[in-house]
Formats: sequence, structure tokens, C-alpha cells
Amino acid sequence: MNGGSSSIKFALFEAQESLQQILKGGIDRIGFPNAIIHVDGIAQPIQAPNHTAAVNILMNWIENHSEGLTAVGHRIVHGGPKYSQPEKITPAMIKDLHGLSAFDPEHMPEELQLVEAIANRFPKLTQVACFDTAFHHDLPRVAKQLPIPRRYEAQGIRRYGFHGLSYQFLMGELASESKGRVILAHLGSGASLAAVLNGKSIDTSMGFTPAAGVPMSTRSGDLDPGLALYLAQTDGLNAKQFNEMVNFKSGLLGVSEISSDMTDLLKSKDARAAEAVALFCYQVKKWIGGYAAALGGLDTLVFAGGIGENASAVRAQICEGLGFLGIDLDEKKNEVNEALISTGPVNVRVIRTNEELMIAKIVWSLKL
Repeated sequence: MNGGSSSIKFALFEAQESLQQILKGGIDRIGFPNAIIHVDGIAQPIQAPNHTAAVNILMNWIENHSEGLTAVGHRIVHGGPKYSQPEKITPAMIKDLHGLSAFDPEHMPEELQLVEAIANRFPKLTQVACFDTAFHHDLPRVAKQLPIPRRYEAQGIRRYGFHGLSYQFLMGELASESKGRVILAHLGSGASLAAVLNGKSIDTSMGFTPAAGVPMSTRSGDLDPGLALYLAQTDGLNAKQFNEMVNFKSGLLGVSEISSDMTDLLKSKDARAAEAVALFCYQVKKWIGGYAAALGGLDTLVFAGGIGENASAVRAQICEGLGFLGIDLDEKKNEVNEALISTGPVNVRVIRTNEELMIAKIVWSLKL
């Protein structure tokens, strides 16, 4: 299970001598009139005006396909300071995680609602929490500390980082290259980068919440903190409204005023769309340069996520001018999304990430 604020992705695996995916599906556009449930490419319209309705539909679907089901793994966005490894979900953990909802109010409540719905419908079914923050849990202190009064650190306020399940999968795909100096760029509707040295995350662009770092589809990424007070004084924005603005009305959507979808913006002839794309690429390029400095050089750059895997024009714009780092794209290979798209000393790779498979591998490895 991979629950989001407006979607729920799921996949079913059979575990024999190896993991075999049986099917993949999801519920999309929760809260919109044209919501759908789709399984292996076959879509059906549904009424899902809110997350509760969507979860009920999903529970009914699971009930009809639950024969032989032994465990459910969940992507849980935030583990806070306590949870750094996948664990079997217990009532005590659920209580702890509800306490973390303030850390990420955009994702945690819906994810926990899904956990509780399964527990209520299938009380004997084992559930496992796979934390998206776990990959970055042991960041060097200099990378995890935030430059605010020290007393807040005792409240768990620090850099956590996210997209950990995706990064864990990508590192597994890199094999021997994972032992070098690696920058992972998960660029989708949510976007972040991670600097990985000898298999360990040493820094990442998202911070205390997933709103930090580079611009995203609707999230702003990093902002001058003084903007909150300024908009409170000039536009009357309170904290909740400011949070709504930076999470749902900013990024590609806010700058372009057209769409939050990179595909739409790349097709558009509107100058605002071009500016949104340019801003996104420029900011990602800056993080790559910064992480190359943190790593002391660069051996491998990986693009993943919906944008990173499919938007050759975005990859080209990001990598333009990075020849000084050893990044030299092969234009033809980049255009067709080949696995290796570079000719220079730095390997630039395109890897299709698979968070659902990573969750299944984790659950299977626990030998429940």
C-alpha cells in the first residue's frame, strides 16, 4: 500500500522462492468528480469525494481478492525520531504515529486511516510500516541539524528527508556503483535529491517536512522564512493558509498558473510554462552542484520518478553546463530514455523506481 493525499497505489505480490508481482493498481483523483480505480490498466469510474470513501471502496476490493493474503506493507511517510526500521504495526505504534501527524499533515492522517481500515476489516492480517524517512535516519549531524534555537531539537525538529523507499530501491539497482559518490534525483510530483556516499545518505533536499528543497508540482520547496510574516501582514495569510499555499498552490502550478503537470508545461507555448520549467531545472541543477561538493566529486547521477524517468528535455536542461563535474549527456540516448544516457566520466542513469516492490521486499525479508 502506498497512500497519498489524492491517490492510493497498491500492488499484490506472490512470495515463493522469489517475489512475483501479480497485479498493480490504484485509486486516483480522490476528492475530484472523475475519480477512478484501476487494476492492471483497466479503469472504472468511482465516487470518491473523500479519502474515507476511497478507502471503503479499496477495502471491498481487497475483500474480494484476499484469499491467501498474509501481510500488508505500508509506505509511512514520517517515522519521526523514533522509527528508523520497518516494523510490524501495533496499536502502540499507531498511537505514536498519530502523534506525528503534525509533522506531515498532508500525508500521515490518510496513511493511518488506511492502516486502521485494514485492521478493522481484517483484524488477523499482519501489517508492516515501511518508513520513508528511514533511509536518511543516520544523516551526519551537520546535515540533520536545523539552524534554529537548540531547544527545538529535543522536540524532534531536524532534517528528516523523504523518498527513502525509492532511494533504497535505486541503490539496489545500482549494484557495484552504489559504493561510490552518488546523487539520486527522484523527480516526480514530489521531488527531492539525495547525496549518497558508499551506500549511506549524507544529505537530502527535503527537510523537516516534504515541502522543503526544490520546487515541485504544487509545493514551493525552500523559501525565505520572512515571507510568512510578510504575507500575513499584506495578504492576511494565517499559518494554515500559508501552509496551504506552499503545499498545494505553488511550485510548477504557482509559477505557470497553467498546470502542475510537467508534461503539460513542456507542450505549452505559454511563456509562464517555460519559466516554471526553467526554474525547476535551475534549482535541481544547483542541488546537484552542492551535493557534488558535499561528496567531494561525483561518480553517478540517477534520474527517477515520473519526470526524471520520462522527461528527456528536463534532464537535458538540468545537465546543461555541468560538464565541469564530468556530466556529458548523449543526446540520442537521452531522447529515448535509455538506462545509461552519458558519455563522460560520470555515469548518468535513468532508473524506473518501484516503491511498491521495495515495500514488498521489506515485508518479505522480515519473515513474518
